[in-house]
Amino acid sequence: MKNSIIMSIECSQKVITNKWKLHIIFYLASGPKRFGELLYHNPGITQRTLSNNLRQLLDDGMLIKKVYPEVPPRTEYSLTPIGEEFIPVLESLVNWGFKYSELRARRRRAQRHAA
Repeated sequence: MKNSIIMSIECSQKVITNKWKLHIIFYLASGPKRFGELLYHNPGITQRTLSNNLRQLLDDGMLIKKVYPEVPPRTEYSLTPIGEEFIPVLESLVNWGFKYSELRARRRRAQRHAA
């Protein structure tokens, strides 16, 4: 039992290891996006990093890439069903992050007042 839990955690970590993957999934939760839209909504990410992360998420089965036969070609990325199942997990992470950051801020204020 314990080994399967550890393996499940490791599998999850592999898919969402870095902050950019979480950002990408967050923006795709509202619907399909083009590469440029994802680049715009993730300030600080380079085109190369975005491309690498999209490729990894595609390989992991989290995203679908749809190429429209137009000139110039139009490509959209969207979440797969398993990617959509991750949205509540991401929402939980966001809620936990708010609570944790508020707790840390209260502790820092208390430490400043105690000093």
